[in-house]
Amino acid sequence: MNTNPTAKRSVAANTESKEQDQYREETAAEITGPRQFTAGARTDSGQAQEQRAAGSVIGYAALALSILSLFTMPFLFGAVGIVLGYMARRRGADTIGAWAIGIGAVSIIVGVFILPFF
Repeated sequence: MNTNPTAKRSVAANTESKEQDQYREETAAEITGPRQFTAGARTDSGQAQEQRAAGSVIGYAALALSILSLFTMPFLFGAVGIVLGYMARRRGADTIGAWAIGIGAVSIIVGVFILPFF
């Protein structure tokens, strides 16, 4: 029989080490400073404003083509209106782009399902 006290501690430490390995997890925490906001301060750069303005121009062109597609060539003008409306939405003109996409889609649907009967 082994009565060596260091051997008993070694076995106990080994068993305890195996139990701790079972619950070993990797954790992390990111520490950043607090964000400072000032009232009324704008964070938009000039480039973002130019992009939004370009989106409005593209949006109005898309809306014009989508409305034109209700009267003539719905497949061509409707499709171009939808594509330009999507581009306008990506550049920040959400409302105008959404209207252009909606009117262009309605024009194509009307052209496919209703106009052949007239």
